[in-house]
Order: sequence, then structure tokens, then C-alpha cells
Amino acid sequence: MRQGRAEEYQEFAAARAGHMYRSACLLTGGDTHLAEDLVQETLGRLYVSWGRVSRAENPAGYAQTVLTRTFLAHQRRRSSRERATDVLPDVPDPHSADADMPLRLTLVEALGRLSAKDRAVVVLRYWEDRSIEETADAMNVSSAAVRTRCVRALARLRVLLGDALGEYAKS
Repeated sequence: MRQGRAEEYQEFAAARAGHMYRSACLLTGGDTHLAEDLVQETLGRLYVSWGRVSRAENPAGYAQTVLTRTFLAHQRRRSSRERATDVLPDVPDPHSADADMPLRLTLVEALGRLSAKDRAVVVLRYWEDRSIEETADAMNVSSAAVRTRCVRALARLRVLLGDALGEYAKS
């Protein structure tokens, strides 16, 4: 890669890495280690094809699409479902002094209980604020599938959050 393009890529990667990491954390349901891996793999793929990506109309959108597709490909692998335990020892106490932390943890936990595709739809539509067509393109599905998944995923989130917030209010 030419020096100018390499510097351009480095600037882009530095500017977008934080946003991509936050999106990846939401996609993975709070698994920060997997989120870091997904961002690293996405940035690697972008580096390889930076000449074409830099000429795209929206390189940031392109990067988010690559991140989403990388996540969905990872979820299709059988090994991605292996978990040593369902209790994470490094999760902060939900009754800590930070008033917003329990709500954030509840939301991330609820997202983590959605299927990978439902989670991807919610993150792309409501975190990334993408249109139905952009979400469908990023996930490589039809617009009707995105609409259906949105309705189902939001209904499931309401149930999960309602149960969790009800338990939180009791304590």
C-alpha cells in the first residue's frame, strides 16, 4: 500500500475504531473480548481492500457493514456457541453506586439473550440508526425479513427488559 493510502487508512481506523467497538459490544451482548476480535478482523479486512473502500460513498457505513457481516459469520460457526460458564465473574455488582450501570447491564444482558440476527437488526436499526433497506443490505436479507425481525426482536426485548426491570425495582 502506498504511503499516502496507509496514512489515510490509519486516520480512518483511529477515528472509527471506538464507534465500531461500541457497536461490536452491543452485537456480542457485552462480550468485550469477542467485540475486540471482531473490530480487529474488520479493520484487517478493510486494510486489505482500502483502495476500493476509500473510494466508496460512505466508508464508515461500509466498515459497519463489514463488522455486522463478520459478526454474523462468527455466529454461524459451531464453536461460537461454546461457553465455559453462563456467569461472568468480572461483571460489576448490579447494586453498585453508579445509578445508570444496572440499567446498562440489564440492556446488554437482554440484548445478549436475543438471537444473533435479531440482535444485529436491533443494533443496526436503533443504535446505528440505519434504514430498513440499509439494514437489509448489511445483513444480506430482504427488507421484509428486517421488518419481521424488528417486530419480533423488540417484542422479545420488551419482555426481557420488563422482567429484569421488575426484579430490579423489587430489590
